[in-house]
This record gives sequence, structure tokens and C-alpha cells, in this order.
Amino acid sequence: MSAKQHFELLAQYNQWMNASLYRAVATLGPEERNKSRGAFFGSILGTLNHILVADITWLNRIRTQYHAVEALQALATFPVPGALNQILFEDFDDLARARVALDQVIVQFIAEVTDDMLDSALQYRNMKGDRMHKKLSLILLHYFNHQTHHRGQVTALLSQAGVDYGVTDLVVLVPDLD
Repeated sequence: MSAKQHFELLAQYNQWMNASLYRAVATLGPEERNKSRGAFFGSILGTLNHILVADITWLNRIRTQYHAVEALQALATFPVPGALNQILFEDFDDLARARVALDQVIVQFIAEVTDDMLDSALQYRNMKGDRMHKKLSLILLHYFNHQTHHRGQVTALLSQAGVDYGVTDLVVLVPDLD
């Protein structure tokens, strides 16, 4: 499997897992979704907003350098986050719609990524304004790992709320060799 194929699998997993997780979260009422549960971003809604904020932030950094990537042009329709703990969407249904739309952008973006892009360096500024210069493939590895980390937090919060969120394993999407 090539590096690009790995990222295609991670994009597919991200989309599948977000859809599953959002279905589980939708079973809760607004009070339960907004309840502070001691997580780093407070609530389930706060954590889901953080994932979206980080995703948009990274994709905008990538778009700045790779502005010819067609899929990333859709980012112009998303709010531009100013802080990692920003609540972009107070309303869960609005957040869920944005998540579905962004997951489609991610899948399309990864489909457009080339090996040359993966081997190139992304130059960007972090949230503190520091200049960074890192290999795009490793940034994408961080990008997908970050999502998984915080979705894991959401599944723990859902467990606290008594919600069964289903299977979360990447291996479900790994093709069988038979």
C-alpha cells in the first residue's frame, strides 16, 4: 500500500467514524451534549467543535500553499477559527452538517494529493505565530491522529452518558486479502 493509499484509508475511516459518532451523539438532548464532563474541551459539543476547528485550521494552512487543489476551495464557505477552543456551532444540527461537508472536502482533498505533495514541506504559522516547515505527509499523519485522539475522548464522554457508540476500529475498513 502506498502512502497515498494509507491516507485514502484514513480519510475514509475519518468520514465513517464521524458519521457513526455523530449518530450516537444525536441520541442525546442538548443539555447532555453541552454538559461539562471534565474533558479538556468541557463537553461533547465542545470537543466536537474542537475537532472541526483543528481540521479547518490545518486545511486552511495547506490551502495557502497548495491553492491549486480544487477540493480545498470549499473551505471558503467555512468559518475561520481564531482559537482551538472556539465554538463554531452552538447548534448540534449545524455542527453535524458542517462535519459532513468537511469530511467530504477531506476525502476529495486526499484524492487530489500527489506523491510529490506528500514529499514536500508545508510552510505555515502555528496558532502562536511561529513559522513551521514540516513534511506534508507527516502533517497529514498528525492530522488524522489528532481526530482519532479527540474522537476517543468523545466516546469516553458518551460512555459516561450511557450511550453505545458502536465499533470504532480502523481494522473494520482494512480490506481483507482473501
